[in-house]
Order: sequence, then structure tokens, then C-alpha cells
Amino acid sequence: MNIESLVFLCIFLSANAYFAYKVLILFRLAKSSTGTAWSGNRLDHIPTRIQVFFTNVLGQKAVLQKKGAGLMHVAIFWGFLIITVGTIELFLYEIFPPFSFEFLGSDFYSVFVVLQDSFTVLVLLGLSYAFYRRHIIRPAGLGKSYDADIIIVAITGLMVTLLGMNAFRMIADPKWFDSLMWASSFFKKGLESLVVSPEIGDSFFKVFRWAHLTIVLGFLVYIPSSKHLHILAAAPNTFLKHLPVSKPMRTINLENENNTNFGMGKISELSWKDALDLYACTECGRCQDACPAYNTQKPLSPKALVLDLKDLLMDNKKAVLLGKQDEIFSVIGKKITEDVIWACTSCRACEAACPVFIEQTDKIYESRRNLVLMEGKFPTELQTVFKNIENNFSPWAMSPEDRDKWAEGLEVKTVAQLAASGENYDYLFWVGCAGSYDDRNKKVSRALVYSLRKAGLKIAILGKEEKCTGDPARRMGNEYLAQTLIKENVNTLNNYKVTKVVTACPHCFNAIKNEWKHFGGDYEVIHHSQLLATLIEEGKLRLTKEQPEQSQEHPGGATKSKEKITYHDSCYIGRWNGEYAAPRKIINSIPGVEFAEMDQSGPSSMCCGAGGGRMWMEEKIGTRVNIKRTEQALEKNPSVIAANCPFCMTMLTDGIKAKELTGKVKVLDIAEMVASNMQ
Repeated sequence: MNIESLVFLCIFLSANAYFAYKVLILFRLAKSSTGTAWSGNRLDHIPTRIQVFFTNVLGQKAVLQKKGAGLMHVAIFWGFLIITVGTIELFLYEIFPPFSFEFLGSDFYSVFVVLQDSFTVLVLLGLSYAFYRRHIIRPAGLGKSYDADIIIVAITGLMVTLLGMNAFRMIADPKWFDSLMWASSFFKKGLESLVVSPEIGDSFFKVFRWAHLTIVLGFLVYIPSSKHLHILAAAPNTFLKHLPVSKPMRTINLENENNTNFGMGKISELSWKDALDLYACTECGRCQDACPAYNTQKPLSPKALVLDLKDLLMDNKKAVLLGKQDEIFSVIGKKITEDVIWACTSCRACEAACPVFIEQTDKIYESRRNLVLMEGKFPTELQTVFKNIENNFSPWAMSPEDRDKWAEGLEVKTVAQLAASGENYDYLFWVGCAGSYDDRNKKVSRALVYSLRKAGLKIAILGKEEKCTGDPARRMGNEYLAQTLIKENVNTLNNYKVTKVVTACPHCFNAIKNEWKHFGGDYEVIHHSQLLATLIEEGKLRLTKEQPEQSQEHPGGATKSKEKITYHDSCYIGRWNGEYAAPRKIINSIPGVEFAEMDQSGPSSMCCGAGGGRMWMEEKIGTRVNIKRTEQALEKNPSVIAANCPFCMTMLTDGIKAKELTGKVKVLDIAEMVASNMQ
């Protein structure tokens, strides 16, 4: 080993030691997090996780949701992988000259050399577009970042020094793959015009080689403290993502006497997965672009929230690592305010848009839990809602004795009545609070009963025994109240040996299907749009252009032939549970109507603004979310806006009223459309 190799080895080991030290601190920070909420098994279904890893890390599927920026990132990412192999060769060459991968075979090495040269050019093209996008197009979600500019300059330096190194090497050693390295050969020809001798070429080859390796090692040292930390964290974060589309809220064991703190009040109360999420953020701004709160001038930006939490964690790393809880800052402060936390509609648009699978809603939920359970801080209007739920088992001030009045005249029996007579039934119809008490949504409940009877299904209800699912209280941070309701409802259903549940409320659907199982309630749960679509497909329900005669039993008042229909995706059926097809199948099965898809639909659909407890909160800042969503629907000039959620129905109906289009544009539930168009 010569003196040059020895010097390089010292620099190489020093850089790697510092890198390892910084990574160890990050690992210890995540491990030191004290979050107690159960966030699911992150090491189950290993074959599926491996597939997700290869599809989204190597295949860049999630990144390619945005084509332009996605292709740019693919070029840089794959160039990074290919060139890293060449960099390893250079490291070994510098320490053990004249090492080369040529020993693996000339054919293999020739292909590798061509790939490296080609990807060097692709990376430069990608960097050019990145610079153009960041400084000329300047999308709002991307924002300004000197850190990003440093990274662009550093990677550009890597590519230029690599081309220069290869070009000068070919001048110094003309036999060294001159015919294969087309990009470097082009650079070489320009240098030869300056009459560069082999001796000078060898000297410059060393200069460019050292410059390239110095930038590589500098980049290595810089990564753990930069936005490019995602290079290290994005891959494991993808592998450890929550696998199913459906996702319950994290469960807190309220009966554990050792749990003296709930939610996330201090930055140390993140879970280890939350910390990994913060490390994985690419700062691309896709979550912000998709957020309905941000896009209606609310103080919440999912991107800013993640970055502010990351900054807070780094600012408190010494206290966190030493376990000095008294010295750790609270999450709620100058940057992350209570308004930020309460602005979220829990639509999960941010999570659907994130290319590295960050779970923003979990952090908001945990902050709300801490504010409500530990601080007693929440919007004043929620005080009434919490009291109503506690006293009346519903967010509204309605008597529990009136819960089944919507069914008068329909002769719908309760589970208790059927159990007493020994009769069987096909589904328990979970009506929900809106379907039981809200005048507009009572019509949906009646329409569903009518349709299911026509299909030959027998349903039962709980009647006065039904209580709120706990979903509103849970998403508003009141976990004690939510768990009380969940346990009481689960006990009721299990006593009646209920196995199959249908509901017209996506929030009830999500709670019963995904969250009650953690409290002993495991049922087959289906949303009414899914069941109706299946019945139509099986021929048990047949739709027609002719309008049936109105009666007390028949709900009526829905679509006519030649009407133009657009459809609003409910977040809790769509992004929370991955169901987009069933409602569209129903609409397309109605003869003679025109279906016009909204520009923001399916996974990219905009929220109505009612989720996450926002149904019961005043919208005091910016544009109302439901108004913006209504405007998006009206762009299609529909005569009917179809929905499948009582909250969405309310918000869109209010939007139509605000636009003074009542009577001209109808807001109808899927069940009403089916009931009014059956043979």
C-alpha cells in the first residue's frame, strides 16, 4: 500500500466512522421514543413486504404517481445505484491499486461500463429538470430549500467528475474501453483537441478521481443531517408500511395502570415508527398538494407538520437520549399550533400521495388524544358533542328512545325480537346516528331497507340498543368515551351472536370492520354500496328507466333517464378501505343516465370536509372545504351528485344551498338511486 492509498484509507475510515456515529444517534432517537399506542405488527407477511419493497423502492411505483417528477427521480435513483457500484470499484482501486471488476469477465464489465456512462448522462438530465422544476416551475408543495440546491450541486459534481475521470483515463490509457464509453469518449475528444498528452491525462485522471471520491465521502457525511436522509430511511419505511389499505386508529390500553400519559404531548412520545416516518420524508410536497385543509387556507400542511416534528426531535435529541423528560419541548408550540392539529379532516389524502408511505394522520390523532385526555383542550363546540355522546349515545341531542322511529311503517324487526321468536336474518343493519336521527338521511335508511327486501334479504336492527360506534369521539381525541361505546356495542352484538353487518355509513363501516376487532368484535362487515352492487350483478335487483309509483314504503325521489350524474368518493370507503368500484357499478347500471367523473376522483378525490370530527366543528379559517368540493362537482354540470355517506350528503347539500342551486342539482345516496329505479 503506497502513501496515497494510506492517506485515502484514513479519510475513508474517518468519513464512515462519522457517518456511522450520526446514524447511531438517529437509531437511538427512534428507539428512545416512548409512544405507547399499538401501531400494528410491522414484520408480518414478509413475502408481501418484500414485494412491496421491490415494487416501490426499486420499481419506484409510488414515486411514478407523478410522471414528470417521477421519471426524474427514477433516472437519478437508478443512476445512483449503478454509479455506486462503480464508486465501490474506485474505493477498492484507491486502497488496493490496481483493483478492477474486470476480473468478473470482460463481457460483464463491458455492459457495466456502458450502463455507468449512460446513467451518468441520465442523472445529469434528471438534475437539470430538478433544477428547472425547483427554480422555474416552482410548484407550491415543493417549496424552497437550500439543502436541496446543495444536493443538486453535489450530485452534479459527482457526475461531472466521473465523466472527466473516465475521459482522462482513456487519454492516459487508450485501450481502456474507449469504444464503449460513448459519453466519456465524447468528453475525451474535446480534451484531445487541446492536445492533452497521456502523461497530463494520467495526472488529471487522479485529480478527477480524488475530486469524485471526496464528493462521495462528503455526501456520505452530509446525508444524516440533510433532506437526503430519506436515502437511508425510505426503503425500511416502505418495507415496514401498514400493509392493508384499511387501517385502524392505534389502540391505547386504558386499563394498563402503568400508562400515565396518553397521546403525544412531547416529541419524545412519538412511536419508533413515527420517528422513522420523519426520517423518510423526501420533502416532495405531494401530501401538501393533496391536503383539503391546506388547499382551503387552513394552517395545516402535512409536509410542514412532518418537518416541524423532525426539527423538534433534532432540537431535543440530547434530552431525549438522556431521558430528561422535563427538558423536552411540547409538540404544541409556535409552529405546530392547536389550529394545525384540529384542521385535519382525516381523509388520508396525504398518506395516499406520499411516495414513502408516511402516516401523517397517526401523529395528528396522537396529538389530539393528548390535548383532550391530558390537557382538556379542544374546540369549544366539541364540549356539547361529547356530552351528547355520553348522555344520548349520539353526537346529536336526540333521545335514545327515538333511535328506531325512522323505521315506522316498515315493519323492520329488532335482533331481540327475532331472537325471541327463533327467526333468522341475513344482515344486521347498523343504521348509525345520522341514519337514525337526521331527517335527510332517514330517507337513505328507508331506501336501503326497501331495496334489500326487493332482493329477498331479511334484515334486523338493534333499535334502541344501538349506540354511536365511538368513531366521532375517537377521532376527536376522546379515547375514554370512544372505548366505552365500542365495548358496550361489541358486548351487545356478541350477546346476539351477530356475524354479518351492513351499514350505509362509511364511518360506522370503518369502525366496526377495522377497529372493533381489537375489542373482541370480529364481524363480516359490508357497506351498502358493496352489497347493492353485488345484488345488481347477481340479478337480484334489476334497474329500469321507468319510475315506480310512490308509496309510504317506497322512498322515491331519485334519478330519471337522461340525467347527468357525478359521484363523490367518501374518504372512509375510498382511501380508508380501498372501495371505488362498487358505487360506480351501481351508477353505470342505471339505464339512460350519463356518468361524468370528477377531475379529482378515486384515490385523488377531495374530502367533503366532515371527517375527523370536523362535522361538528366550526370552519372559521379560509374557504369551507365542502364549498370547494361542491364547486368541483358542479364543473361537470350534473343534475345529480351521488354520494354514499351521510356526512358527505350533508356537506354537499349545504354546498348546493350555498350556491343557490337547491332544486336544480340533487344530492342523492346510492341507495336512493337504486330504490327509485328498480323494476
